[in-house]
Amino acid sequence: MTAPRVLVVDDQTLIRTGFRLILTARGIEVVGEAADGAEAVSAARELRPDVILMDIRMPTMDGLEATRRILQHLPDCRVLMLTTFDLDHYVYTALSIGASGFLLKDVTPEHLASAVRLVNTGDALLAPSITRRLVERFADTAPAPPPPALSNLTPREREVLALLGRGLSNTELAEHLTLSEATVKSHVARIFAKLSLRDRAQAVVLAYETGLVKPGSV
Repeated sequence: MTAPRVLVVDDQTLIRTGFRLILTARGIEVVGEAADGAEAVSAARELRPDVILMDIRMPTMDGLEATRRILQHLPDCRVLMLTTFDLDHYVYTALSIGASGFLLKDVTPEHLASAVRLVNTGDALLAPSITRRLVERFADTAPAPPPPALSNLTPREREVLALLGRGLSNTELAEHLTLSEATVKSHVARIFAKLSLRDRAQAVVLAYETGLVKPGSV
């Protein structure tokens, strides 16, 4: 696969410069930088990057609003949120609006490059234990009304969605359900299509918010 084209968005010049150097040294092109959300929206429309590293808290326009606007116009773009604290309400909100994952700002160079390449393949960057803790902490205790499309899922697809909500990988799903990984991937793809989900991050949030997975379940 061609190396992703990346836009780096952070209000701290040193962080932008550091990420640019790390990615460039590993063969990943950084096509631009932005110091706030408004600049990010403009740069994304002009440069059309594959992946955006997006700081959450910035002046003028924060990363959440920037992410909303960018994904409305560039639905195929992948956004990785940058944060200093993994259990952050803003991270939860970012996942629910379509971000493909998040990175702590003290990420290692190897992990940064791997994360960018991973989300560029269309997958989500999820640390299941952290994601579950995020959702359990910030999701409303009362289940949200399920989207009408949820009724279009087969019983097996609902089962797969619930397991996705618990953070299981495709390999773990295959073992748990005694299915081949190819069959699991087909189920996951159909779930995403029926529910208009971008990736596993949104699937985790939806599974909790609709009560398919209860906080504290394992």
